[in-house]
Amino acid sequence: MKKNGSFTFVLHSHLPYVLSHGRWPHGTDWLNEAAAETYIPLLNVFNRLVAEGISPKITLGLTPVLTEMLASQSFKAEFKTYLGQRLEAAGKDITEFETLGQPDFAKVAKMWKDFYRNIYKDFVEKYEQNIVKAFADLQNQGHIEIITCGATHGYFPLLSQDISIQAQIKQAVSSYKRHFGKQPRGIWLPECAYRPGYKWSPPVDTANKTEPYNRKGVEEFLSENHIEYFFIDAHLLKGGKAIGVYLDRFDALQNLWSRFSEQYKPLPETTEKTPYKTYWVGSSSEGKMPVAVFTRDPKTGLQVWSGEWGYPGDGNYLDFHKKRFPGGMKYWRVTSAKADLADKEKYVPEAVYAKISAQADHFKELIKVNLMEHLKTNKEPGIVVSPYDAELFGHWWFEGPEWLYSVIKAIHLDGSVDLVTAGGYLDKSRPTEVISIPEGSWGEGGYHWIWLNDTNQWTWKHIYEVEKEMIKLARKYGDKKEDSLLQDILKQAARELFILEASDWQFLISTFSAKDYAEARIVRHYEDFKRLAEIARIKGGGDELTVNDKNFLEMCQKRDELFPDIDIAWFKELEFK
Repeated sequence: MKKNGSFTFVLHSHLPYVLSHGRWPHGTDWLNEAAAETYIPLLNVFNRLVAEGISPKITLGLTPVLTEMLASQSFKAEFKTYLGQRLEAAGKDITEFETLGQPDFAKVAKMWKDFYRNIYKDFVEKYEQNIVKAFADLQNQGHIEIITCGATHGYFPLLSQDISIQAQIKQAVSSYKRHFGKQPRGIWLPECAYRPGYKWSPPVDTANKTEPYNRKGVEEFLSENHIEYFFIDAHLLKGGKAIGVYLDRFDALQNLWSRFSEQYKPLPETTEKTPYKTYWVGSSSEGKMPVAVFTRDPKTGLQVWSGEWGYPGDGNYLDFHKKRFPGGMKYWRVTSAKADLADKEKYVPEAVYAKISAQADHFKELIKVNLMEHLKTNKEPGIVVSPYDAELFGHWWFEGPEWLYSVIKAIHLDGSVDLVTAGGYLDKSRPTEVISIPEGSWGEGGYHWIWLNDTNQWTWKHIYEVEKEMIKLARKYGDKKEDSLLQDILKQAARELFILEASDWQFLISTFSAKDYAEARIVRHYEDFKRLAEIARIKGGGDELTVNDKNFLEMCQKRDELFPDIDIAWFKELEFK
């Protein structure tokens, strides 16, 4: 059958570094929840499709920091303990509901017991406690493509030093090669945030005396590190209003948005460029290969992201917010968009199957219509790119993995749309036009305000200070390779900087979802970096370290043990000017 065009899901999987930084309500249990409710269910969906002779061709983002955590031995032990606790909680709920004569709730409690028992079995037996390898196997078999991200999801447009962006990307490539055995082809820019090259000055400048200085465009760093493509939101390509991907999920953002939107004016939309084509983003420097850009399709995006009329808001689906304590299990359904927690009705698992099937068919038809319209207008087949946070599927939207399975199967059976990975599409359909794109992100308003506003701008002052200090340390002591202890100190300082740079902290402060935790993490990594920097100066100056200083270094190394291949040279000079 002749194809009308191509389609790929892009699922961006990410969590900040939480191992050894608390467990519940904030900390390692975030990772445990995501592994149980999203990552293993996604693996099961992909492998189920493959077993049925369907290659899902998902483009899957796994951030380096998430990959490091999932590969960690401490996670594997924590995760099995967590699943045991969930099984115990479900068992207690079953007993209580049966005792109280609540058979409907008891039925859902048994569903949870089966769910966690199967996740435990899959983790230990099917995936041999190695989630990263399970995804890598699917990539090696040609069924998915794994892309990378900034090392710790640093928000590139607001970092004050080009060296910081260089280090985030170089660590990402190094980590990817170590875990997946090859060079990454694509990258998910953290928060889909892009900045072109121009004379830039820091938005938070306590001294008020920083002269604007030349910055490279983000695409230049990608080109230098042989990354072939990235993704943007449609408003960066065409102008117009950003969809915004978080507003419906966080009340605090809605309050912030009401203040911001009074001054926010979207760029006028143009019809010249289309999200159904790929383009080259040209580098301003001679001799650098341009990088391809894929654009998020706004029509399919709204169909899932919109809290008002997106699929996850269907009244039959499991409600994310209402939980039963102790145990934290969910037993209620969304009910309606207006229903508060007290009005939520009982979840009926049997009622969701027809909904999933109907919505999967609706989504498939939407893709087909978009591609046929593009083909008719442009006389060439295009691609629909539908990017989402992976954690939406299973964690936020319990039925999401089954919906993904149904969509991919429906597209396969229909036969008129070519399921592809982003890299696979690029291999057969190279861009022909070079464009420039403005600064922005996929957050509300399409700009930086979630990550830079009244509630979190103080964090940037400390990040900017540490960025500059790391460069000074790398230049002064980075070449003293014979002093292995000094190099260990510098590497640990660089790890603390990486964790400090994570965009998650500003996001969590803005949404109030874990404000105190995020603020404490910013302060912890800032203070620890400062002490490590002082220890580096002592050691670099030829003095011996005290027992206390050695103990402090060892504590930091055990607590934040990610990126064993970190390289101080990345923080010393720009590889390409």
